[in-house]
Amino acid sequence: MGGFLSFFKRKSRIRVLLLGLDSAGKTTILYHLKHGKATNTVPTIGFNVETIKYKKIEMNIWDVGGQDRLRPLWRHYYSGTSGVVFVIDSSDKSRMDKARDELHLLMHEEELERACVLALANKQDLPGACSPEEVSELMEMDQISHLHQTLPAVAKTGEGINEAMDWLMANMKAF
Repeated sequence: MGGFLSFFKRKSRIRVLLLGLDSAGKTTILYHLKHGKATNTVPTIGFNVETIKYKKIEMNIWDVGGQDRLRPLWRHYYSGTSGVVFVIDSSDKSRMDKARDELHLLMHEEELERACVLALANKQDLPGACSPEEVSELMEMDQISHLHQTLPAVAKTGEGINEAMDWLMANMKAF
């Protein structure tokens, strides 16, 4: 574990991308990490970036807008990324196929070949939300060659976010 932590001490900040379709909860997660509580958000046009210190490790977390017209711009944020948090609205079954397609496109990007992937099944508190296991199946996570995991979350309350960050910290690789 000493080698793992010494990498993070040497490197100024690690880079994490927070991606997913619009209205999945990306910005709510970002600001929960930054402020420790739910914050009112508006749709992201462009990006938000915050430096977050989590368990003595500093990260630059890039929350990039998920609207149709913004997704082609995601590629401009890939360079140097150690981890991708792909946020999924687990209560929106009608867009699960679109989310899956976007995630699988990401996983074919050369600049992300060394990044681990956390699929965050958000909005677990909503009626009819798919379980993390169902989200994993619908997202066809078994077809992703990257190190990956699917975990539950409720961004509004912060439920599951610390566990998700713990997994991410333990699995990101040095660049």
